[in-house]
Amino acid sequence: MRFLDKLAAARRKNDSLLCIGLDPDPALMPPGIAIDDFNRSIIDATKDLVCAYKPNLAFYEAAGNAGMAALEKTLKHIPTDILTIGDGKRGDIGNTARAYARALFDGFGFDSITVNPYLGYDSIEPFLRYADRGIFLLCRTSNPGGADFQNLRLENGQPLYEAVARKALEWNKDGNIGLVAGATNPAELRHIREICPNMPILIPGIGAQSGDLGLTVKNGVDGATIRTIITVSRQVLYASSGPDFAEAARRAALEIRHQINAHLAAH
Repeated sequence: MRFLDKLAAARRKNDSLLCIGLDPDPALMPPGIAIDDFNRSIIDATKDLVCAYKPNLAFYEAAGNAGMAALEKTLKHIPTDILTIGDGKRGDIGNTARAYARALFDGFGFDSITVNPYLGYDSIEPFLRYADRGIFLLCRTSNPGGADFQNLRLENGQPLYEAVARKALEWNKDGNIGLVAGATNPAELRHIREICPNMPILIPGIGAQSGDLGLTVKNGVDGATIRTIITVSRQVLYASSGPDFAEAARRAALEIRHQINAHLAAH
């Protein structure tokens, strides 16, 4: 199944734009639980409430071999009809990018990944060869320092993030490119959606980063509401640090999905 088809099917089945970031932090997890057991409990509690799961590779790499083994087990436990997003933000010269693409798509089997476009087209092209997989290019990120470069004006007056969005349209020959645009930058998010009305947008920044959910829905959702992914991690994963963490995660995810859908109905 193509990336966009899988995303649309998961969105419709679970009536959800919500993605949960599977970012296991030992400092926040209940004591004594293994990463794969923690993730399995979160997935089992929320798999009917989401359109996607997004493991951030840094948390698994930080745990060494055990972490990478946990990532493999986690991916096998995610239902096959739910989109997976490998959040690695890879970006390097062509031959290295080819190796990253093989690792994430062939090795781990992710449906989609995040990619840093800073090195230009030849660093993106190896990922684009996987026409049935999705590539989310970092465009206007949710962190405060994102403005240091992404809002810089080019000679033609465009901010850099706008140039990334327009290049993404130019490169999107197989329809498998998306963008990352943060909820913490509502004006930029609106501008990106205007430039790319039908492109998938992965939107971090809700929850712990205090992005406005109403503005996110208003400014970021596409017309068909099937190509927008609103991702939340800590607010769901660590709703409780006790033995009821999975139940608390479900309650948090259910409430966020309800809020998103309420804003969609009002929109």
